[in-house]
Parts: sequence; structure tokens; C-alpha cells
Amino acid sequence: MKISVIIPSYDEEKYIKQCLDSLFVQNYPNFELIVVDDGSTDQTRQILNNFSSQEKIILLKQNHLGPGHARNLGATCAGGDILVFVDADMVFQEDFLNNLVIPIIEGGAKGTFSKEEYVANWENKIARYWQYNRGIFSNKMIGKEYEKTAPVFRAIIKTEFDRVHGFDNIGYTDDWTLSRKLGYQSIPCKGAKYYHYNPGTYSEMWKQARWIGKNEFISGNFIRKLKSFLKFNLISSIIKGAGIAIKVKDIEYVGFQIIYDAAVMMSIFGSMIGKNKNK
Repeated sequence: MKISVIIPSYDEEKYIKQCLDSLFVQNYPNFELIVVDDGSTDQTRQILNNFSSQEKIILLKQNHLGPGHARNLGATCAGGDILVFVDADMVFQEDFLNNLVIPIIEGGAKGTFSKEEYVANWENKIARYWQYNRGIFSNKMIGKEYEKTAPVFRAIIKTEFDRVHGFDNIGYTDDWTLSRKLGYQSIPCKGAKYYHYNPGTYSEMWKQARWIGKNEFISGNFIRKLKSFLKFNLISSIIKGAGIAIKVKDIEYVGFQIIYDAAVMMSIFGSMIGKNKNK
């Protein structure tokens, strides 16, 4: 079965090359790479152009419309039987694709995910803080709540994707919409190991926290906004930050928590005045 790997990319000049380099050496025999530049403003497009002569790659571009729209655009050009969705700030072991799709090829699954996702830049202090904020104190990114199924698909049979017309472009949680419409979730595979870069600077953290703050669970309806105000206000930030700082024995974490929560709060305020939540 042919695999189409779809990669939305927005301002990923720091990571896109190593992401693609790790995919070109995959040991699965039949795959293509489809990269959709989502209106990048940095050097991402120029870096992608350096790969244009490679046989396995298709380069697409769109205005900045968000990752959900970019993934759907990539899927319309896909020639594979299986779609694989990854991010541009990931790198992969050479048997990632092969192990990811084994349950599908053997007929036991319509879609899969991998629990073997690790922080690529664990040596970076800000990257570790990002994990702590998620309630995870190791470099493993997938929590125990996803032991049996997950709402996000890394791989899915293309006919299933097409049946529900792909992702809804709702912003941060757009990759959850597929399982909602399909009525089932992905199942774990074995041995598909990969690494994901957490924000490594305060500016990267601020940008990503702003994006997270736009998601439906934080700034959706009025009740969710109200709960978020209680969770992310300054007093709560200090209390949360102090608790984690004591746990990890690093007082600087308190500052991280305050800045992170402030970024989220800005997105909540933005949602109240009609700011776009899809990108």
C-alpha cells in the first residue's frame, strides 16, 4: 500500500530540513511526501525549494489559513492508500512509517497513532518547562490516558478520510475532528518512534501558548471562557508555578508559568472580540 505523508508547515525554518531528511530515509518502500507551506513569512519556503528536485516530494503552498486547511489541501493531492499526518517540527526513526502502518496493512485497524513520541530537545530548559506545564516530568510526550485509543490519527486509510471530508478547520484541535466525525479513534502501533521539538525559547513558547489559548476547550463557549479565566489568571499562575517549581526544584519555572498563562489569556480576550481562531 502506498503512503502519502502530509506535512503542514508555517514558519518552520528551524526544523523543516531535519524533518524531511529523516523521512527521506524511511525504510518503507512506497511513500510520497506532501508539504503544504501555510503562508510562511520566514525562510521555510526557500528551504523547501531545495528539495524540489526530489522524486518523492510534492510542494504545495497556500495563504495562511491554518493547519487543518493545509492538511486537507495535501490530502486532495495524495496518491496513497494510507494518509500519514505529521508536523514539520518532528524527526523520525527510519522504521517509523513501516511500524506505524503495520496494523492497517494487516487488516486490524483503519487508523493508528504511536505512543513512542519523545521530546527532541529535552536538554533545553524551556522545552522541559513546557513538559512540566503539561503535567509530564519526563521526555515522553504521550500520557497514560492514551493507552488503548487516541482522538488524533497519525495514519488513516484514505477512503475513511475522504468519507467524512477530512478535518474541520477549527484551529488547535482540528486534528481531533476526524475521529469525532468518523465515530471511532485510532489504535496504538508498536515501534514507531519519533521526536517532537517543544518550544525552546520564551518567544517560541509565547507564540505556541497563544495558539493553544485559541482552542475550543479554553476559549470556546462562555462557560469554558469563564473557567479559563479562573485557571489562567495571575494568582492561579503564581500558585501553579510555585507548586511545580518546588517539585522540580527550579524557581525560574514560576516565571515561565506566568508568561505562559498570560499568553493564553491574551488569546481568550482575542476570542471575545472575534479574532480568528483557525490560525
